[in-house]
Amino acid sequence: MRNKGFVIFLTTAVTVLCTYYLSFSWVTARVEREAITHATDEEGNLDYAKKQAYLNAAWKKPVHKLLGTSFTYEEVKEKSLALGLDLQGGMHVTLEVAPAALIQELARQKKDPVLLEALAAAGKKQQTQPKTPFTKLFYQAFQRQQPGGTLRKFFVTAANKARLGGKTDDAAILKMLQQEVDSAISRSTQIISSRIDQFGTTQPNIQQLPGTGRIQVELPGVSNAKRIRNILQSAAKLSFWPVYDQQDLTPALNAVDNLLIKEQTARAQRSTTDSTVEENKEVLNVSPLQGRHGRWHYHIDEKTKIDAILTRKDIQALLPNDLHLCWGVKPSGEHYTLYPLRRKHRSGALLEGDVVTDAQYTFNENRQHAVSMQMNTQGARAWRRITAAHVGKPIAVVLDSRVYTAPNISEEIPNGSSQISGQFTAEEAKDLANVLKAGSLPAPVKIVEEAIVGPTLGKAAQEQGLLSMLIGLGLVILFMLMYYAQAGMVANLALLFNMLFVLGVLAQLGAALTLPGIAGIVLTIGMSVDANVLIFERIREELNRDMPIRAAIQAGYEKAFSSIFDSNLTTLIVGAVLYWLGQGPLKGFATTLMVGIISSFFTAVFITRLLLTWMSRKGKTISFSFAYSHNPLGHLTINFLRLRKVAYLISFLFIGTGFGCIVAQKGLNLGVDFTGGRSYVVQFHHPVKDPVALKNQLLQKNFDQKGTEVKTYGANNTLKITTSYCSKDASNAADAQVRSALIRGITAHTGHQYTDDHTATPPKGKFTIVSTAKVGATVASDIKTSSQKAMWLALILIFLYILMRFRRWQFGLASVLALFHDSLAVVAGFGIARALGFSYEVDQVFVAAILTVIGYSINDTVVVFDRIREHLKERSRTALRNVANPAINETMSRTLITSLTTFIAVATLLIFGGEALRGFSFAMLLGIVFGTYSSICIATPLAIDLSSEPKNKQR
Repeated sequence: MRNKGFVIFLTTAVTVLCTYYLSFSWVTARVEREAITHATDEEGNLDYAKKQAYLNAAWKKPVHKLLGTSFTYEEVKEKSLALGLDLQGGMHVTLEVAPAALIQELARQKKDPVLLEALAAAGKKQQTQPKTPFTKLFYQAFQRQQPGGTLRKFFVTAANKARLGGKTDDAAILKMLQQEVDSAISRSTQIISSRIDQFGTTQPNIQQLPGTGRIQVELPGVSNAKRIRNILQSAAKLSFWPVYDQQDLTPALNAVDNLLIKEQTARAQRSTTDSTVEENKEVLNVSPLQGRHGRWHYHIDEKTKIDAILTRKDIQALLPNDLHLCWGVKPSGEHYTLYPLRRKHRSGALLEGDVVTDAQYTFNENRQHAVSMQMNTQGARAWRRITAAHVGKPIAVVLDSRVYTAPNISEEIPNGSSQISGQFTAEEAKDLANVLKAGSLPAPVKIVEEAIVGPTLGKAAQEQGLLSMLIGLGLVILFMLMYYAQAGMVANLALLFNMLFVLGVLAQLGAALTLPGIAGIVLTIGMSVDANVLIFERIREELNRDMPIRAAIQAGYEKAFSSIFDSNLTTLIVGAVLYWLGQGPLKGFATTLMVGIISSFFTAVFITRLLLTWMSRKGKTISFSFAYSHNPLGHLTINFLRLRKVAYLISFLFIGTGFGCIVAQKGLNLGVDFTGGRSYVVQFHHPVKDPVALKNQLLQKNFDQKGTEVKTYGANNTLKITTSYCSKDASNAADAQVRSALIRGITAHTGHQYTDDHTATPPKGKFTIVSTAKVGATVASDIKTSSQKAMWLALILIFLYILMRFRRWQFGLASVLALFHDSLAVVAGFGIARALGFSYEVDQVFVAAILTVIGYSINDTVVVFDRIREHLKERSRTALRNVANPAINETMSRTLITSLTTFIAVATLLIFGGEALRGFSFAMLLGIVFGTYSSICIATPLAIDLSSEPKNKQR
């Protein structure tokens, strides 16, 4: 084997790296187990809020030591394999920045009817053209209302002069508007990130979604949805405050300190047994650590204690009425800064942030990072007066009740243009500029997509996913041992390496493991042995020709390589398309799938070859089968070409029947991903006997005859209720209206009362909502559009690749037609299953299943085409139809076995993976069956029918 040393080195390096990164996941699991133990009472009830508080308190504490380096829980968590919200509970929100309000704010005549009508028309148009920039739609609507009109009268203002750079034509104005919209999205992301950081949730994920005006926020562990919505959607408030002089506060602080010392001394005396009062006394000294301008510094662990003290009424009575205490936005090292601010006037601040018109990242005269800001005329006059009165004193810049900086005023600033400098990094200065600018251009945001997963539901999904993964792995390992004997042991060892590599690489990439991700791993388990099946079958062919073992191993790997490479690359293409065009959980699934493909290829092709070559050189006996598994399908002579019309008819009847069922049922059971709307997972104490009667109750009396689906979800005491009632209204008021209608309807039908506690099974006579999801109409439209694009792009790319590899357009077209056939068969299967009483929801994960079927189904087709190509090379003057039947028969064994291993893994997912993955696994099972069938009975016969070769062509 060539490059043996490199393979050994790479395997060792990757193993060490994966083990290193996974060690952090093990530590994270240990800390979280400790949190669960801490939050569980004597009766075994887990307090999830107490668990989260324990984790927040441990955030900055060292919990792991490796190679002489200590790691805090925050550092360990960042390096560990994160769990998605569907596996641990939490909240997922997609926010959309409203460009219409931003453009209106930039205009001179904000209430002009022409402007308002153009903005409204653009908003309606964007629902059908979500990818078109709003500014372009706005300009088109404006031109329809005023043909030949210009935007100059609306947007050429003193405030916009610098942004336009002296140009006043429509092109320059549109460019400025688009830049401001893009900038508003970035600033909104920064503000939201700042708010979430202060909320205290561990490891939040906040990111802009490319190509949209949307911001995605994932908050693991949180359950107070109302509080989160308020934090995310409230307007940013920027203000400027004077800082209290230290000497003026000393008497009040001494009084507070004396009160706390007395309380702590009395507490120590009550708790003293054998020790002295002094030994038990733990005096919390809240007197400020002396620093410039009265800033007080407290250790991270003391912040919660300080907050609790300062909210006490007796403490507040000792402090000045005009004192406003405000924390700094982030800790410096291990300490937070508490700023004593002085209230001025009724609003409290010296100046509000709405006077700031612009802020830019820059450098000061010492080439340090700084921020320059510009105020409007009114603000400039006020700023001149304020700075003149505070020369030599600090003024705090406060955003959302957090101090970002409190610089000293060195001189009067007369023109509203000032600069803030300090110990900034370039990134911090840019962030501060964004924060300051946020006050000048309000850009309202609304929640267009939302999902809340209760901790109990997340825990159940986690257990189900892990169980299905372990069972699938065990069954595949057992099958390989029983079918391939000692060679099966080698394949299983490579499979275990593969699992280590996949999990380790995901941890290194910082990816979150979700339920679709677990599905990707289970799928990888089944697919990872496919390459070894192809290789082992080739080796057995060579051994049947009495070739020596070492030569047979070498020939088997060389002859199987092209098929393995082609089949893995086509699946990788599909994974890349899914990652590029997919949204939300599809990206996690695509990431896991692509990592699994690459890892499977390396372990199955290189590690197994290394082991088999080593065993053969050591003279060890290597068996590739048992007596019962030795070449069971090696002598087939079925004429598949003669049977092709029967196969075509079978496919036509199945697909026709399925689509007939879909038409009769008025469509598939579409999830809110595609229709828009809201879904709720509702848990009861007792089993629910008649979900259909509840559906009728909701339709007739609560949801105004709108589309509603009610079905059992996993357990018989849990229902999933999906409704399109108020689906076009994504406001908080609509959320509350639908939720209230749902609760009233359930109570009226069952007599059970609603409880907010979703951390445990509801008590008798109660029900709770353990999970909710909302998808706005615009988001649903985007998902449908991107799903269609992904499917067509995958088919086109596979056609081009097959055409390039096999040099025959007939092969490429036949492959694509067979894949299209497989996709239609899966959809038809869902229709037939629903007619038989098995209703599976069609959502984003279903799209992932269809695309995976496309990528997987091509594998067996490539194997057959590769064998045809091999025969044509050996007999160059032979007609294509003369080698088609032998190629299909010769590859039948490996086709069925590769499909069987994947079928076993996916079947475990269907049985043990839980309700959330039921639709995905059912679609994959159909895809495996019809993919195998089409590879044998459809793809190759189609290639022959498309060929123009004469039937009687001889050698």
